[in-house]
Amino acid sequence: MNQNVENSLFIRAALSQQTERPPVWMMRQAGRFMPEYWEIKNKYSFLEMCKTPEIAADVTMLPVNLLGIDAAILFSDILVTPEAMGGDLSFKEGVGPRFSNPVRNRADAEALGTDVVDKLQYVAEAIKEIQSRLNGSIPLIGFAGAPFTVLSYLIEGGSSKDFKKTKYLLHNDPELAHFILSKITKVTVDYLNMQIDAGVNALQLFDSWAQALSWDDYNEFSHQYNKEIISKLNRKGVPIISFAKGSSVFYPLMVESNPDVISVDWNANLRSLKDSLPAGIAVQGNLDPYIFYADKSVIKKRIEQLFESMRGVDGYIFNLGHGIMPDFSFDKVKYAVDLIKEFRY
Repeated sequence: MNQNVENSLFIRAALSQQTERPPVWMMRQAGRFMPEYWEIKNKYSFLEMCKTPEIAADVTMLPVNLLGIDAAILFSDILVTPEAMGGDLSFKEGVGPRFSNPVRNRADAEALGTDVVDKLQYVAEAIKEIQSRLNGSIPLIGFAGAPFTVLSYLIEGGSSKDFKKTKYLLHNDPELAHFILSKITKVTVDYLNMQIDAGVNALQLFDSWAQALSWDDYNEFSHQYNKEIISKLNRKGVPIISFAKGSSVFYPLMVESNPDVISVDWNANLRSLKDSLPAGIAVQGNLDPYIFYADKSVIKKRIEQLFESMRGVDGYIFNLGHGIMPDFSFDKVKYAVDLIKEFRY
């Protein structure tokens, strides 16, 4: 790892080392709230953007150049892995991701491929292109979707409000659910290790729909697979962030998967959660993203309250409890980043 990156605020905080202020990056920081993103998006489909290394690099660099954040995150999508496995994926404006061939039975599940890293080489190429542009200035975060979240998209055929089909599968045919989850897990391990080989400086595992699960179902159908993935990563010097919508509930299990960082949703008191974690596990979060609809004075007050509560903690990365919304004011996000960068413990 580049010496500058190794000593960066983000890597030090992720490895629970002391920092003079919290590093800042935000989920969906290279997204639809930026006019510059739309200048690119209006020329290409979303999948073209993900699959063309130069375009993925252009989008990744937008928040680096325009916001001045402390870590870049690869521009891609969690659904590139199930697409490589055989899912027929499309993205439709106003609808979101769709699989035209959802997995509904054993035959569908058996048709899913697991030796698919060759199909994902465009991601490795994007990582190399981004790193050449970053030139050691800040770390680059790679990522993947966690198996349960990916499973839910494959079963539902897209996003879901109630996860009815997914839960039907978990409760009525758990053996088939585990068969699919095992396949996704193998692909995810291979994919994340490919990203490490290509040069990412950190990784985040996104379990975006974990909050749909009960405690016991999370333990059986999500946690054990996340734990397996993290245990099989070539993670020397590469911090692993575990994110779940639901982390304020599930963090005692998340700890058992041995991540370097737990990314916390906005429902928790971050300091009390951090104080309950074992030494050596950092936290990331957890400002409610919807604060950005408020006035700047409110944004300032909430960030300062959060930072005061985390004073004296080693291992804290500022982020939102979830991603930036498309209609956020760029000006307010930039204001928040500048405010954070001025803060000193």
